[in-house]
Amino acid sequence: MIKHLDFSKTKVSASYKTIYIRNETIEKINQIASENNTSFNNIVISMINYCIDNNFNTE
Repeated sequence: MIKHLDFSKTKVSASYKTIYIRNETIEKINQIASENNTSFNNIVISMINYCIDNNFNTE
């Protein structure tokens, strides 16, 4: 179980975007979601926010 990401669900203003994800990555994210009793989308958003909040970049 991943303990350092916040999987809480809070309603915020949002928009739809379409992204393409490798099938292997989708399977891994689905497994994480299942283990944490949350949605695929919530895991993806939590991961993105974690990276942004922790200044992960490619520079």
